[in-house]
Amino acid sequence: MENTYRKGYHDIIMNSKVLHTLEYHKILNQLMEMADSLPGKELCHNLLPSANALEIEQNQEETKDALEFLFRYGSTSFGNNRDFSLARQALAIGSTLSIPELLQIAQFQENVDRIRNYGKEKEKEREENSLSVYFSRLSPLTQISNEIKRCILSEEEIADDASPTLKNIRRQKLQIGDKIHHQLTTLLNGSYRTYLQEAVITQRNNRYCIPVKAEYKNQIKGMIHDQSATGSTYFIEPAAIVEWNNHLRELELQEQEEIHQILAHLSSLIGEHREELKANEEAMSHLDFVFAKGKLALEMNATKPLYEEEPYLQIRGARHPLLDKKKVVPINLTLGKEFHLLIVTGPNTGGKTVSLKTLGLLCLMGQAGLHIPALDRSNLCIFEEIYADIGDEQSIEQSLSTFSSHMKSIVHILQNANSKSLCLFDELGAGTDPTEGAALAISILDYLQKKGIPTMATTHYSELKIYALSTQGVENASCEFDVTTLQPTYRLLLGIPGKSNAFAISSKLGLPAEIIAEAKNNMELKDKAFEEVIADLEKSRLTIEKEEKEIATYKEKIQLLQEQLEAKNEKLDQAKDRILRQANEEARLLLQEAKDLADETIRDFNRVTPSSDIKELEKKRQKVRNKINENNQRLSLAPKKNPSNKTTLDASKLSKGDLVKIISMGVKGTVTSLPDSKGMLYVQCGIMRVQAKVTDLCLLQEETISTPKLQPSNTSKIKMSKSFSISPEINLLGLTVDEAISKLDKYLDDAYISHLSSVRIVHGKGTGALRAAVQSHLKKQKYIKEYRLGEYGEGDAGVTIATFR
Repeated sequence: MENTYRKGYHDIIMNSKVLHTLEYHKILNQLMEMADSLPGKELCHNLLPSANALEIEQNQEETKDALEFLFRYGSTSFGNNRDFSLARQALAIGSTLSIPELLQIAQFQENVDRIRNYGKEKEKEREENSLSVYFSRLSPLTQISNEIKRCILSEEEIADDASPTLKNIRRQKLQIGDKIHHQLTTLLNGSYRTYLQEAVITQRNNRYCIPVKAEYKNQIKGMIHDQSATGSTYFIEPAAIVEWNNHLRELELQEQEEIHQILAHLSSLIGEHREELKANEEAMSHLDFVFAKGKLALEMNATKPLYEEEPYLQIRGARHPLLDKKKVVPINLTLGKEFHLLIVTGPNTGGKTVSLKTLGLLCLMGQAGLHIPALDRSNLCIFEEIYADIGDEQSIEQSLSTFSSHMKSIVHILQNANSKSLCLFDELGAGTDPTEGAALAISILDYLQKKGIPTMATTHYSELKIYALSTQGVENASCEFDVTTLQPTYRLLLGIPGKSNAFAISSKLGLPAEIIAEAKNNMELKDKAFEEVIADLEKSRLTIEKEEKEIATYKEKIQLLQEQLEAKNEKLDQAKDRILRQANEEARLLLQEAKDLADETIRDFNRVTPSSDIKELEKKRQKVRNKINENNQRLSLAPKKNPSNKTTLDASKLSKGDLVKIISMGVKGTVTSLPDSKGMLYVQCGIMRVQAKVTDLCLLQEETISTPKLQPSNTSKIKMSKSFSISPEINLLGLTVDEAISKLDKYLDDAYISHLSSVRIVHGKGTGALRAAVQSHLKKQKYIKEYRLGEYGEGDAGVTIATFR
């Protein structure tokens, strides 16, 4: 039976062989490099896959939240975190900690305070996450750490102010030291001058002495403490300073005793909070471990996998995490929904084994709580066990051939695998007679397929390609190979069996054509027919891919032309309305002039020929006036409004892809997310993704949006014209702080007048000076409700989003 790794509360354990075969330990090595502290690295080293759904979801959620912290608030360090278990044991029995131990605890607690404040960034936004509980367990013990830093200046120095007694002792030491130096200086410059080897004051055995020539040693009364290596100099403590040296030594002993008392006092302060210290260690170690997972996800550009209850896999754009992410070719993998068995064929060095290992390693990473290097919305399922028979299994020690070693491994897999297992086979049935090997491989795979065990296998055998084509629940796949360049593309193609391309490769490498022709004649008729079918499928696939690319290009062109046509129609509608209003006004003026002329003419008639016929003329004049007034009334009417294309918005019936208009901004877009509990959702407006309230939207029935009529008042005209021209984004890149603030101030006024709900300010990352200036200016504006840095996908720290009141 294979050895196994075990980790505490894991329901099911993965066999050690698959962890070694799929190089899971290399992922753990990368993870350990991301951790800052030894306890954190130890947790990374001990990380193993789990089969507990709740545990996996919790671990994945923690990784996601750590990654969000890194995106929004930058990285942090847990470097001062360490294992203080020995120190806590010493404190439990009343022992005194050393100066380095006390300093390490003080530095650790300062880091605890910093990490706790780092976690409070989420609390400010009133957002709970899976890491909140760990941040809340941190107890900075600020007073104790400050007291330690006040008393201990370094590992070699205790502060004078650590205690009044210590300060007094050190003051006495200085005073006595000054007296000793004064006395010795007097002796050096006086009667002892001729006896000295040199006029200096030195120390021997922590007592002040003077260097005396050997021939004069009896001329000076005092104690001899040392002799030079040549014997020419004696170091003598003059009798005049013996008492002072004795007193100085007593003070030094008192100083050491007082320092010990200070350390004991500090140790007792920490001892009272041993449990808090332990809780801090555990929380800091776990946070270091979780943020290491987040940093690894950031490094790999990895995403959180989704898990299905049924054994169903669909991985989009999967990359092997141990290969260069700039060079590795992403693959798409599906297994377990329409088919449980995937057979991958193709030439050697084509990427079959890499595809196999990618699937297994990503499953291990996901169940260990790590994000996987694949596109988002990739689905994984929980396997209780993963079995892999990959690589050369030949064993010299056990006298086993490659085939025998593989078969021994396969027998173990067949005995233990079930529907909750994943089986991976590389070159199944290889190492023996091709006919027997192919038949044996088909039998093994058919056995697994009938038991519903998710399996992926690679092979060269054509018989397995036919088996996959003719058996329900089994699917072919191939690794693409470019015969023109003799290079694999490493793309995994589902539904298409692969060719070995042996003849094409041999021909490109210079093998004579007659030999290749003879080899083709030696193939059985059914084999040649099958290879021709595969070749036709490959040719058809390439043709379809080419046509799909052309269709995609045409779609883009059509979309662009449609947008241009909509813009043109909108401009034409505006121009038509403007022309009609101008024409109506001109017609009204002309009629007014005609009316005035008619009135003047009738008055002239009334003055010249006053008779009974004049009344008749007056009636006619009144009739003309009424007609003119009727025409004026008709001509001065505003153009008839187009039927409204707005409908009442029902949030419950709103779905992704609906065409809407953001009322406050006057722009249209497509719904990309459903409303949350606060009624907020995202709308894609061209290249810009805007967050809006559902109450600020109206549903559009048509693709064009009619331009609203301008109101009569001058103020409304100004506001409406600004709302059409003002952009929801301002770019300050390349400007000085003064230029940027001046431009920003005017822009904010215009945006506020235009009733925009929020604006996007692009200032870049750089040194951070422009960002700080922008946010300082926003803080002073009364009409700014709040502002924040852009999230992932909005520009990160290079963008500030400001919301108006």
